[in-house]
Formats: sequence, structure tokens, C-alpha cells
Amino acid sequence: MSLAEVFRKNPNRRYIMFGGKGGLGKTTFSAATAYWLAQQGKRVLVFSVDPQASLSDIFQQDIYGKGAVEIMPNLFAQEIDADSHIREYQEQIRKKILDMYGLEKIPEEIESYIQAAAAEPAMEESAIFDQVVDIVVAGEYDYYIYDLVPLGHALYYLSMASVYDQWISKITALREQMREYEQMAARVSRKMELQEDQILAELQDIKYRIQTSSGILTDREKTAFFFVLVPEEMILIDTQNAAALFRKFDVPISGYIINRVLPEHLLASPNLPEYLRNRYEMQQRYLRKIDELFGDEVLASVYEMERDITGLPMIERLAKVMFGDGAAS
Repeated sequence: MSLAEVFRKNPNRRYIMFGGKGGLGKTTFSAATAYWLAQQGKRVLVFSVDPQASLSDIFQQDIYGKGAVEIMPNLFAQEIDADSHIREYQEQIRKKILDMYGLEKIPEEIESYIQAAAAEPAMEESAIFDQVVDIVVAGEYDYYIYDLVPLGHALYYLSMASVYDQWISKITALREQMREYEQMAARVSRKMELQEDQILAELQDIKYRIQTSSGILTDREKTAFFFVLVPEEMILIDTQNAAALFRKFDVPISGYIINRVLPEHLLASPNLPEYLRNRYEMQQRYLRKIDELFGDEVLASVYEMERDITGLPMIERLAKVMFGDGAAS
């Protein structure tokens, strides 16, 4: 089955993810897929959750931290600015402290804590995850294409949904117990019933958003995850190991795409350097190995192009190689 057929036969798969080791072409494949779908008349958002990603470079347009930017009709791109989101967190915390305690200024020791917490490595992942949830829950597009971080981080990102869900569930249960005691005390003392619990409402909203996002990530009807690999030994080993881990997290693997394959016509050149001939032969060995391991799950094989994939003409060219003349449903 070709990559185009996968899209055509699975019209409900609206959440598309490309994953693999860093530097293999996930971002360019994400951009090319978004371009191809947009050409089919679908409204598409391709967004990066990798701080090192380069959608701005690929589309030759500065999109970092600017929300969803229209690249061409139906195609929007977004690079998430985690630092900006962390600053928003900080301001929200400050405002809640000032409002709750009627203070005019945040005490110095609390401000120091807020600053230190923002520097924690997990804070960046949390900020990115929260923005991904916002994007997905909004439901403004026909297709969402995730340009995921490299494999190790991607596994952490994908597991965060269940971790957050468990944590929020515990906090919500505790808050609901407190709410019951507060209401009972109010009735005994014949005081006015408590107003709506804003904290509980906020926790329940967070829980809903996380469940929605995590449900999408593991939904075989709605989600397609494609591994990107190149015909090299270490990449092949890493991909096998990562695929096993993804199955452990119940992430649906829809297929594999091979990138940077040297074309056969190179061998016809009388002046082909020996190292390039050797590399071609090496790739052929690993291509046979990939075929043995993954067989029909390999959906596309993309040859090594002579220049970087930047700008819409090159993106269009890559899309034609990936999808041929197929059309999305």
C-alpha cells in the first residue's frame, strides 16, 4: 500500500505524526504532507513541538512564536514558543496570588520560587504539551500534523498525557472531598451555600483537555504515526527499539518511510566516486533488511535530493515523490 492509499482508505485519521531520530527528515516530511493535503482542499495545520525544528527555514518564513501562520491557501504552520508560554504561566500565578491574598506586590521569596520553577527542564515540556492540548481541543482544522521531537523525547511527550491525567484525577478527587466538607459545614452553621468552586472547575477543565489529547494520540481510527528512517545500521536498530516502545504506549504505527535513498541511475555514471558506489551498495543491503523487517509497512521510499528542501517548489517536489498522483478522500 502506498502512502497516498493510506490516507485515502483512512479518511478519519486526521492526526498525523512523523517520528524518528533527529535529522532524518521528519520536519520536511511533515511540511510536504501538509502541502499535499492542502492541495486536496483540506484545511491543515502543521506544527512543531521541537525547539530545534526548522519549519521557518523550510517554508522560508518567520513563524516562530506567532501562532498559526498561513503559508498558502488551506496550509497553516506553527512553531510553539515554550518560553513565551512559561512567562504566561508566571503571570497567571502572580495574579492569582495577588488576588487571593489581597497583596499589592509579590513577596520576594515567592517571586524567587516562581523564577526557579520556570527554569526546571520539565516546565518546558509542560508548556509545550499544554499548547498542543489547546491546539487539538480547538478543532479548527481538518488535519493536524505533528512534527515530533526526536524519539527519546517523543516517548516522554507521549507518556505525559497519562501522567498528567493520573495527577489531575487525584487532585480533583481531593478537591471534591474538600468541597463536600465545606458544603456540610455551611449547612450546619446555616451559612449561605458556597459559590461555584472555581478551583474544581478549572481542574475538571484541565482533565477534559488532557483526556481529549491523550485519547487522540492512541486512537487508531483518528491517528496515524509514521516512522522516518534511512538505510543505515544504527538507524534501523534504533527504529526497531523505538517501534517496540511505541507499541508499549499503545501509539498506533501506520507505516515507515525511508529517506535519502541513493538512486540507481548513479551507477550509470562512468565517473562515480568509489565511496559513493560503496555507499549505494551498503544502502541496498539495509534496504533488503528493511524489507524483511517491515515488508508492506514501508509506504514510501524517497531518494536523496541534490539540495535542501526549502521553499514551496521543493516542498511540492518532495510531496510528489512521497504521494505520487494519489488524492486524499
